[in-house]
Amino acid sequence: MKALLLTEYGKLSIADLPIPDVGEHDALIRVRACGVCGSDVHGYDGSTGRRIPPLVMGHEASGVIERVGDAVTDFRPGDRVTIDSTVSCGQCAFCRRGEVNLCDRRMVLGVSCDEYRRDGAFAEYVAVPAHILYRLPAALSFDHSTVIEALSVAVHAVGRRSPRPDETVLVIGCGMIGLLVLQVLRDRGRRVIVAVDVDEERRALAARLGADHTIDARRSDVPAAVRDLTNGQGADLAFEVVGRSETVNVAIASVRKGGAVTLVGNLAPSVELPLQRVVARELSLLGSCASSGEYPAAIDLLARGRVDVSPLISVSAPLEEGPAWFESLHRGDGRLMKVILNP
Repeated sequence: MKALLLTEYGKLSIADLPIPDVGEHDALIRVRACGVCGSDVHGYDGSTGRRIPPLVMGHEASGVIERVGDAVTDFRPGDRVTIDSTVSCGQCAFCRRGEVNLCDRRMVLGVSCDEYRRDGAFAEYVAVPAHILYRLPAALSFDHSTVIEALSVAVHAVGRRSPRPDETVLVIGCGMIGLLVLQVLRDRGRRVIVAVDVDEERRALAARLGADHTIDARRSDVPAAVRDLTNGQGADLAFEVVGRSETVNVAIASVRKGGAVTLVGNLAPSVELPLQRVVARELSLLGSCASSGEYPAAIDLLARGRVDVSPLISVSAPLEEGPAWFESLHRGDGRLMKVILNP
């Protein structure tokens, strides 16, 4: 089969690889579309250390079942499906509680690190356990369905501390996940949403997708601007969707006493924390990792048109163009949001 192979850091090539074997509990998926995640770009340059070459990356995938293992009864060839990026064991204490994102033996599709290796979906075929598959409604395109993985992350993040209808919510970072968080909040009827970003086009897109106010983080004192919008109090809840010390500190400084900050971004492995401000103002800090059973909710939001992913998709291109698009993303082409590769 044809696959986009990370042969060494900074180098991708189209390779001819064997079609994966299918275990008795697995399904072989003919991949129709797979989105490039920001984590794939960081894997491409080796900065995360979690995508050790040689590796086929890719975890935001949709396609059609080619065949199933002997023990699979819930799916059959021809089913249109999307794939949960988290490969959970289903047996540990966390899985039994439904917290599959915290699985003791958790693997992620398209990731290779010291603990495990799992080839992903930048290929014509990928084999996965059938229990991480979800059927797609006929009306959902394969390209749009690649965003379900990211949308499930946003749904999970909002669920960590759901705002009340009278609360002001701050979203810091208007990239892919931030804009999906914003739309999930809007679907749930939140009254005031404030979006923060350094990029003018992304702020404009945030306003188009439902933000009541936007703040330019380069030109404004964000905490002061938020207080101006909230009678001097600060936001009730902030979603930090970047993952840097600067933005985490802005989020903490922008919420009211007794407020909460949900940490979604993780660009940096560690950040500086203003401990006294957190303690003295009794703030709640919540981590949010991947998703944990939110795929059906994400599929429903897309199927009902409650979340618009069309403006988030920048390019849909053949798999053969993958190396060039990865290089564009790595250079930081600010015009690109979501690049989708079609094997």
